[in-house]
Amino acid sequence: MVRAVTTERTRMRAPRSRQRLIRGASEQVAVQIQHYIQEEGLRPGDFLGREEDLAAEFGVSRPTLREALKLLASGNLIRASKGPGGGIFVAHTADEGMGRSLSDAIAMMLETGAVTLEELLDARLLLEVPLAGLAAYQADDEHLARLREAVRAGANAEDPHALATVDSEIHQAVAAAGGNRMLQALTGWVFEVVQPSVNDALHGAIVQSAIVEQHEALLAAIEKGDAPRAERAMKDHLLYLRDVLRMVREQAEA
Repeated sequence: MVRAVTTERTRMRAPRSRQRLIRGASEQVAVQIQHYIQEEGLRPGDFLGREEDLAAEFGVSRPTLREALKLLASGNLIRASKGPGGGIFVAHTADEGMGRSLSDAIAMMLETGAVTLEELLDARLLLEVPLAGLAAYQADDEHLARLREAVRAGANAEDPHALATVDSEIHQAVAAAGGNRMLQALTGWVFEVVQPSVNDALHGAIVQSAIVEQHEALLAAIEKGDAPRAERAMKDHLLYLRDVLRMVREQAEA
C-alpha cells in the first residue's frame, strides 16, 4: 500500500534547485506517487493499490485521484485494471515511460506526414553517432558480450527479415553499452518507430553483406575502446541506410 507523503515533507526532502511549481491537488498527488515509485524501487507490474484505498491514503476525493492517475497514465507510468485482482499498477519506470511517450508522438508524426523518414534518419545520426563513441568508452564485459552475440547472429541471418531483427538488437545493445539511461530513453523511438519503417521501406534493396560488414566494424571499434572509429562506423552505417532510402524513393518517383 502506498504511504501518503505530505507535500511539505516532499518539498523538505527535495533540494531547492529541483523544486517545481505544483498546481492543484491532482498534480501534487501525481508527484507523490512518482516519488513513492522511485523511492521504493518499484518495477513494471508492481501493485500500487486500489483506487478507493489510494484516495483515502492521500486524503483526496476519488475524482482528484483519478485526475492524478490520468497524468501518470499519459506519461506511460501507471496502468489501471478492473475486476478481481484489479487496481493500479506500475507500467513503466520514469525513463521507460518517457521513451514510450516519445515513441508514440513520433509514430503519430510519421503517420500523419508531419515528419519524414529521411528526417528521422538524420536525427539518428545526431543521436547514435556520439552514442557509439560513448559505448566505446563505457562498454563493460556484459554489454560487449551482448553486442558480440547480436553481431554474430546478424552474420548468420538467413534472410533480410532476420537481419532486420538483429539490426535492432545491435543498436539497442550499443545504446545500453553507453551507460546513460536518459540517452537510452531518448533513442527508444529509433527501435520502436524508425527501425520497422526503415526495414519496410528498404526491403529487398539493401545488400545484406554490407550491413554485416558495417556491424562488424562497429563491434571491432567498440571492443578496442576506439571512440572516433566507433563513431565513424556508426555514421557510415546510417549514411548507407539513408542513401539506399533516397535511391528507393527516386526509383519509385521515376
